[in-house]
Amino acid sequence: MSQLFRVMVDLWLETLHRRWVLALFGGTTLVLAVVAVSLQLDAVDGAIAGSRLFGKLLSDDIVSTDRALAPVYRAFVYVSVYVGGLALAASLADVAPELLAPGRIEHLLSLPVARWQLLFGTYFGVVLLGLAGSLYGGVGLLVVLGVKTGEWNWQLLLGVGLGWLGFCVLYAAMVCAAFFVRSAAAATFAALGTLVLGLLASAREAFAQLFDEGLGRTVVQWGLVPFPRLATLATTAADYAAGQRLDVQATLTLCAGSGLFVAALLAVAAYRFERLDF
Repeated sequence: MSQLFRVMVDLWLETLHRRWVLALFGGTTLVLAVVAVSLQLDAVDGAIAGSRLFGKLLSDDIVSTDRALAPVYRAFVYVSVYVGGLALAASLADVAPELLAPGRIEHLLSLPVARWQLLFGTYFGVVLLGLAGSLYGGVGLLVVLGVKTGEWNWQLLLGVGLGWLGFCVLYAAMVCAAFFVRSAAAATFAALGTLVLGLLASAREAFAQLFDEGLGRTVVQWGLVPFPRLATLATTAADYAAGQRLDVQATLTLCAGSGLFVAALLAVAAYRFERLDF
């Protein structure tokens, strides 16, 4: 287990030299700073009497704080899941292919580290980095709005964490693809393909109705079954962050489906890795 953690730490140290990753964290910090300085909220007794952005009046209606901020929390989770997840996936698309680079992989395998430790250390290192980025933005927004309104919506962080499962699915597809085609472009394409299929899986029945009844519709219906419902997962996370109650059973089903999909992809990647000669 110590070797697995060491692989993860080495990956984190390597990402410090990646400008893309630093730019993502820097951009998040800049956006939070701009929001903190430019957003003015007149909060009185659990309600917001008015709001201004860059000095421009947004609303002068008196609305409860939780109702007024719900769209902000919901939008943040959607941006974190889709924009943040894809940006981080694109910036780290070459991590797994570089693991198999000639010269480097031989050196790594000469060390007292097993192949499964390299695989899972790389995967968990990246997805935990994604979690750190999501929580960094979430905590920042929570602090900014909490200081301005006096209301601290801790459900935002749990919603962000739930949405992070979508990134876990995308990066599992990227890692699996890298062991068949050592290419950052192929890994990125695998993530995009998985995202599209995950979105379609969320509306599987409606999408299947676009096809004539018969073999085509059956293939579509059953072909999308293995893919996790990423759009439903993102919506559930956004709604929970906005203050809505969580359907525990449905949410556990979504998480279990995502977990099984990730486990299957990593099992395929491990099987492929064990049979590669270097």
